[in-house]
Amino acid sequence: NATGTDVAMSALATGAADLVVAGREATAAELKAFEWVFRHPPFRVEVATGSTGRPGWSPALAFFVHEENPLRRITLAQADAIFGRERRRGAPAALLTWGQLGLTGAWAGQTISLHAPDTESGTGRFFREAVLGSSRHLAWDRLTEYADSTEGDPAPHGASGRMLAALAHDRTGLAVAAAGLTRRGVRRLPILAEDGVTELQPTAEALGQRTYPLGRVLFAYVASKPGTPCDQEVAAFLQHVLSGPGQAAAIASGYLPLSREVRAQEQKKLLP
Repeated sequence: NATGTDVAMSALATGAADLVVAGREATAAELKAFEWVFRHPPFRVEVATGSTGRPGWSPALAFFVHEENPLRRITLAQADAIFGRERRRGAPAALLTWGQLGLTGAWAGQTISLHAPDTESGTGRFFREAVLGSSRHLAWDRLTEYADSTEGDPAPHGASGRMLAALAHDRTGLAVAAAGLTRRGVRRLPILAEDGVTELQPTAEALGQRTYPLGRVLFAYVASKPGTPCDQEVAAFLQHVLSGPGQAAAIASGYLPLSREVRAQEQKKLLP
């Protein structure tokens, strides 16, 4: 049942589901609820890599600016100091204006306005974890959140699209949205690696090799205790998912495959 990760993890904890395929890691609260019932954490296997940026398919995230903005790249520490207030990545001060990012002239004194996914959605939680160190203290006074549409909408995962549409009319804005989207009037920023030289882009290869920091993973959660054999039928299903045909099915669905190394690592977890 495509009920979403929040509902699915509750079903696993109550015994209504044998297996959950989740587009994000289980939250601390979800794990606590499961452990309260079973007295051990759930068994977890990686089953696919998220998409390069297809909304609704665990998209990789990227930062976007208005096309007139001269900024050419951004670091995760800078993003943390822009969107968050705790600066868990070690930035010495909050970044409030484009001048603090090195822009000059008329840009220098312009306040950075922010666009982000609903911070309690799966994508929003991933953003907070991957960029802000799971902080909940964001720059709320400068931030506009975008929620996905309700069920029945022709574009039910349209938050990123609406975000970039707004950014196209916000010359001083910075957005974090599904990486693969394009729109006239906005430009995606590469992420500058910690070496201060390498620019990281959300390519399929980078996501598969886990070298792009804002790529996502699909997980399968099972009620079995980690380190012990899964239910035979569940294990057989997961072995299929990790096989060549199973990975091909994931690709056909819009996801990316696991790398050969990760597949081998996850298959070992299923051995009796």
